[in-house]
Amino acid sequence: MKVHLIAIGGSAMHNMAIALYEKGITVTGSDDEIFEPSKSRLLQRGLLPQQEGWYPEKIHTDLDAVIVGMHARKDNPELLRAQELGLKIFSYPEYIYEQTKNKTRIVIGGSHGKTSTTAMILHVMKNCGVECDFLVGAQLDGFDCMVKFTETAPFAVIEGDEYLSSPTDLRPKFHLYHPNIALLTGIAWDHINVFPTFENYVDQFKIFLDKIMPGGVLVYCEKDEVVKEISMAHQGHFKKIAYDVHPHEVVDGITYLLTPHGKVALKIFGDHNLQNLNGALKVCLEAGISADDFYRAIASFKGAARRLEPVKETPRAVVYKDFAHSPSKLKATTSAFKQQFPGRKLVACMELHTFSSLNEKFLGEYKGSMAAADLAFVYFNPHTIEHKKLPPISKDQVKKAFGSENVTVYTDSSELMGVLKKMAWDNSNLLLMTSGNFDGVDFVQLADELLTEA
Repeated sequence: MKVHLIAIGGSAMHNMAIALYEKGITVTGSDDEIFEPSKSRLLQRGLLPQQEGWYPEKIHTDLDAVIVGMHARKDNPELLRAQELGLKIFSYPEYIYEQTKNKTRIVIGGSHGKTSTTAMILHVMKNCGVECDFLVGAQLDGFDCMVKFTETAPFAVIEGDEYLSSPTDLRPKFHLYHPNIALLTGIAWDHINVFPTFENYVDQFKIFLDKIMPGGVLVYCEKDEVVKEISMAHQGHFKKIAYDVHPHEVVDGITYLLTPHGKVALKIFGDHNLQNLNGALKVCLEAGISADDFYRAIASFKGAARRLEPVKETPRAVVYKDFAHSPSKLKATTSAFKQQFPGRKLVACMELHTFSSLNEKFLGEYKGSMAAADLAFVYFNPHTIEHKKLPPISKDQVKKAFGSENVTVYTDSSELMGVLKKMAWDNSNLLLMTSGNFDGVDFVQLADELLTEA
């Protein structure tokens, strides 16, 4: 087998390249820019292109497949050459299906919680000795790569992203996986640049349910009203299993699951995580893993990278970072933190960074999303708005959109960091939420400066 990846340097694409290489497939690729950590990881395996750029001469009839990443454009010279030669061309999700079509596919979909839930299932399967292929959207503790393909694994665990598949395939990725076991976590409008209305966005999840294989299983979160509505209304020939937040209690800052066989101490916390955990439990039971084995394994789960991830902890204060940026994620993460540390002051900072979050038509969705924090700071960079070619927004607009008196808005990252550094952090927690980095902030360095005396 010989496979060529157009836009090999992407986060997902370079992981696929490594997975194919480790399966024994001959892999080549191209990209016009490759950054770390992709660059080093490709170089280590001899997969880094010798030169950046697009080279149609790399495309030839000996290739068994050409895989196109989202970074490529429709007029990419290599893509045009592949089309001219009549080669088999796949989007990233199409090739995931191609590699897993003979396995039991477990696909996790939803606007939020996908990565964490997928990570939980993978953690349990690994600890229980269940071999599986996988695709997950974050680096996980104990896993070298975010993608894995084998000939022997009976299962494939796939994080089902609803974003578009490729420049030439505008279907959402999770429409292409055809799950045997599907899990739907929650639906909250996102990707306004692709799905201009909430109704259009919800339609994508209805199609996802259409793709479940006959005789399959749908595990769905009944706490989410939209998920519950579309799941119960769907007439597909598959079993439906509802879930909610797993029974638990919090004692001295530690969350314990309440199970038929006693309490299980966790390394994670928050209703959102415990909801994801219960969904993961239902999936693992369907995959043949016992409840006892699940609870034994999940006790050591620390979370996925950048999903409620601790940066620094002291006896009297903590700094955490989280990938949260959409309204539903902000609300869930902020509330979880306040619930876990009810006696401490919570300072929550978030960065408006994505296309949706910086769109004036979408801002109203953030109403009340940070109300649980004692102090809430919202940051955005006007230059990012210009770069995304969006209409400008003002501090007043943003504050009004969030709709709670605890919110202060900044457009200068250094000014915001200066405010944090002047604060006393004894018996206080800091939560940093962004899909970026507040324009170059080193979170570890910041935490070290803030918690020197806390």
